[in-house]
Formats: sequence, structure tokens, C-alpha cells
Amino acid sequence: MQEISVGPSDAATPARSLRDEAYELIKARIIMCVFRPGEVLSEAAVSAALNIGRTPVRQAFDRLMRDSLVEVLPRKGIVVRPISQDEVHDMVEVRLLNECFCARLAAERAEPGHLAALATNVALGIDAAAKRDIAELMALDREFHAIISAAAGNPVLAEILKSLHEKAQRVWFVSLRAPEHHHRVVVEHAAIVEALRSRDSDAAEAAVRTHIRSFADNLNRQL
Repeated sequence: MQEISVGPSDAATPARSLRDEAYELIKARIIMCVFRPGEVLSEAAVSAALNIGRTPVRQAFDRLMRDSLVEVLPRKGIVVRPISQDEVHDMVEVRLLNECFCARLAAERAEPGHLAALATNVALGIDAAAKRDIAELMALDREFHAIISAAAGNPVLAEILKSLHEKAQRVWFVSLRAPEHHHRVVVEHAAIVEALRSRDSDAAEAAVRTHIRSFADNLNRQL
């Protein structure tokens, strides 16, 4: 039988794919609080649960540590990082500074396509809120803010906000678990869209500020 040689790129692809798959699966479970804050995670148990080898799982944990989603504690091992009040406070401060400025830029620079996409997002959000579909609401919320970042026309700011929103996903989920917050988020999004459509920078900043404050207040009640 002829031996088939595998080049370096071919050999690396499966391992890289499994590592990324393990990362996304574990991250999703942390964000959705399947793996709860403070829970100790066993590399062997997670590997068995995901049906993925221990090496990709170990590599995923390394990446999750860099994302500050897990940490290694003496005599415990790998632990899902708790959500602290200080972390929420710091996150809100940075969001207020950057997202309010982003909203002002978007009010000046948003194109018709951006406004149409935002309107569609709000309409889908109304349906998701009625169904109390938290996963869909999270996806739509992330898309909503990404569209505003794009509308602002500043790639550097968009990259900063993308990183911030990545870190905020877990607390978004905790906040959206409150049933009364589902509808409030959509109403706040609609107010932001109206301000952008009116090209009113002050109103856009005020609407975003209200939205972030509402998020913080709701989250603080649950932590």
C-alpha cells in the first residue's frame, strides 16, 4: 500500500479545528451559565462531556484564561471566574465612555443601510422578547451594537467595542434572564434607532446612556 504523506498544514488543521471547537463550546456554556460562576471544571470531565480529546480542551482552557473567563486556583484547579460588582462597575464605565461617543458618530455618519438593519434588528427583538428567547436576544443585542459600531465609521473604535462586548457576553446573559428586562431592552434599542434616524447626536448619546444604565441597574439587582 502506498504511504500517503501529510504536509505540515494538513496535519495542523484538525488539531486547530478541535481546539477552536472546544473553545467555542466551553465558552458558550460559561456565557449561558451552564458552567456556573465559581464552578470547578475538570479537564477530564469536560473532555468526556464534549467528546473532544483532552489536548484541545487544555488548549481551550488556556485561551479562556486569557479571556478572563476561567482561572486556576491552588488546590482547586480550573474555576469559572465569578462575576464581581467591581467588574460590572468597570465595564459600565468603559461602555459609557466609548459607546456614547460611538452613538454620536453614528448619528452623523449612519447610512440608510445601517438604519434599515437596525430597524430589522428591533423588529426581530420584539419577537424574541415575546418568546423570552434569551439566546436569540443575546445574539440580536450583540448584532445591534455591532451595526452601530460600523455606522460610526471608525474601525479603531469598532475594534475596541468588539473586544468589550466579547467580555460582556456573560453578564448580558445574566441581565437578560430577568423577564421584565426583555421588553425594556427592545424599547431602549428602538429609542436609540429613532435618535440615529433623526441625526440627533445628543439624543443618541442620551438613549445609549439610558440603555447602559438600565443594564447596570438590572444586573446589580441580580448579583
